[in-house]
Amino acid sequence: MIGWIHHATLRVGDVEEALARWSRLLGLSGERAGDGALLRCAYEDYCLELVPAGEAERGIEHVGWELRAGLDLGAAGELLAERGADPEEVEVPDGRGLRVVDPEGRAMVVLERRATDDRWPPVARSTDTLPAFHPRKLGHVNYLTTDVKAMVDWYERVLGFEVTDWIADEGCWLHVNRDHHVLALSEQGYSHIHHLAFELVDWGEMRVALDHLGQHGRALTWGPGRHAMAQNLFAYWRMPEEDLFVEFFCDLEQLDSDHEVRRFPDDPHASNVWGILPPRSYFRFDDAAIRSEAAQEAARPQQPG
Repeated sequence: MIGWIHHATLRVGDVEEALARWSRLLGLSGERAGDGALLRCAYEDYCLELVPAGEAERGIEHVGWELRAGLDLGAAGELLAERGADPEEVEVPDGRGLRVVDPEGRAMVVLERRATDDRWPPVARSTDTLPAFHPRKLGHVNYLTTDVKAMVDWYERVLGFEVTDWIADEGCWLHVNRDHHVLALSEQGYSHIHHLAFELVDWGEMRVALDHLGQHGRALTWGPGRHAMAQNLFAYWRMPEEDLFVEFFCDLEQLDSDHEVRRFPDDPHASNVWGILPPRSYFRFDDAAIRSEAAQEAARPQQPG
């Protein structure tokens, strides 16, 4: 059913501040749209929507997914209803979508395929507005869950995701196209978004991006490194304002047509072939975890006496 990831919608405390911050830190371009704002990596309509949080908690509101080409909202709604998802028609920028909620309360909005008339690759176009540093695309989303097997079953059965790989029985990565994954689920005892991932071109641009973050006062929580499973280079940093991490990645595995599910061991090599594991705060979003990262407490040796 699903063919591509389209966007993430975030509830923010101050739209103007968040628009400037996401644009500055990630090299996104965008503008206000009604009460909110839309941002894009390059030539897509948008990959990130910012909406006022109001009385709600700041953070993820939903993730938007595009249907496979040729499948319209009407047919998708019938399929979702048959599979017990109870879709609700909602407005989205420049159109309509179907909102569904998974068993742990995560919302997603399904959109019809939004292919553009201009099929030229980005390097064949001309621009006087895009910044020099900007991601290629929003690549995937990672959720923490209380029951990874139940969630995998739901995403397979209801939305048509396919399992790519497992790490032991606690982590599962799923795909809808040739990208190794567009969705990952990790069993950590509670439900929360973990990160939004933006693809960069290569290691050279990763270096530019990480230098850029450092100059703007954002420290890495984990990385740079390379995952054995999915093979991508990675670097994770925290965006506490919206209660999530951002990942910069490149060199993600592209799946063969006859890919078979693999099960990696839950060991340091599978997580990072370069051998450095994340700090204890990596799966936490409480104030103490954020303070410990800022103070680099995990890197400090104990003082004698």
